[in-house]
Amino acid sequence: MSDLNINNVVPRSELEKRWAKCRRFLPEAAPEAGGLLCFSRLQIYYLSGSFVNGAIWLPLEGEPVLFVRKSYDRAKIESSIKTIVPFKSFKDLPPLAKEAGRPLSKILGAETAGLTWQLGEMLTSRLSEYKFVPGDNVLAMARAVKSEWELEIMREVGERHNSALVDVLPEVIEPGMTELEISKYTWNVFFEYGHEGNMRMQTFGSEIFLGHVSAGDSGNYPSSFDGPLGLRGVHPVSPYMGSAAKIWEKGSPLAVDAGFVMEGYHTDKTQVYWSGPKNSIPKEVLDAQLFCQDMQTLAAENLKPGAIVSDVYEIVLAEAEKRGFSEGFMGLGDNKVSFIGHGIGLTVDGFPPIARRFDIPIEKGMVFALEPKHGIPGIGMVGVENTFEITETGSRCITGNNFDIICIDK
Repeated sequence: MSDLNINNVVPRSELEKRWAKCRRFLPEAAPEAGGLLCFSRLQIYYLSGSFVNGAIWLPLEGEPVLFVRKSYDRAKIESSIKTIVPFKSFKDLPPLAKEAGRPLSKILGAETAGLTWQLGEMLTSRLSEYKFVPGDNVLAMARAVKSEWELEIMREVGERHNSALVDVLPEVIEPGMTELEISKYTWNVFFEYGHEGNMRMQTFGSEIFLGHVSAGDSGNYPSSFDGPLGLRGVHPVSPYMGSAAKIWEKGSPLAVDAGFVMEGYHTDKTQVYWSGPKNSIPKEVLDAQLFCQDMQTLAAENLKPGAIVSDVYEIVLAEAEKRGFSEGFMGLGDNKVSFIGHGIGLTVDGFPPIARRFDIPIEKGMVFALEPKHGIPGIGMVGVENTFEITETGSRCITGNNFDIICIDK
């Protein structure tokens, strides 16, 4: 196996920072626990640098133990963790951890979202002498605060994301195409720019594939996705991308809400296009678009270290009410959502959402996707979405700075 060359591995120094962040938040979120036990491949990757099948034990002190079902050889290549051991059953974990010199604590902070009910029952039956407490908030908070290593990746992702949607896609799409045709062109452009294809959602049962391509009234079509932009999708069983039966007609909006991922890290961006010259855009549409851009600016100005996430949400909602845009803001009817943005990183739907009851202080290194959108009956949806990095002094957009509707008059 020594002739294999794996590029872009997570540096040991980066892993150590991640362990330290988890240990920082553990006493607050799970004070009884003596460490974290994680099972989902994404959390295993976050803590080990290898996307393998198994579990990882992070004690409050000392080196973690990476337990691997498959593939042990891959984990040895990709991860700099010093103790990597193969296992077959959950009942093997306690003796293996003890043998490694990092025994499991009697009370474990468990990644409960990483197990199905079936596997959870199997785990508790195999380790009946241990008590499990939820440790998910520890991981959510740790991942919310990005390191400089992570931010460098996300800045590059954002730059490519913006160029693909703003510079290149307008050159290859035109009115008369179906949503599905536009989806295919979007994929082609994204892949040319380095998109890895496999985007991830954190919420159990949520899926994503490219994103939403919504022409005209598709923007208000009933959506099962937890976001304001409606879409018809490819098929009822695959409600993603766009429909082969829906044509982007002259004199209508096209909203492309599509994520971009490289080296596991995502940015989120929505670009609205108009089929025709700028002077053909109705005042109602322009007003709604400018309102959404103003709301993005308002939220971005309030996203700064020390501010409270839920306060940012309330500020924007109050302004929408004051300006008379509450109806249709963040979706029409059942499509309306109760947030204006969300954290983002290794998953699209990162922690925390910008919503009520998330009374969490904003920190330097957090990254948020702001997505103020507005549904217009009979026309569709307009608005913006961009990804913002929290700096020492405020926030800055990493997915471009031109937020206007792009007109395509072919």
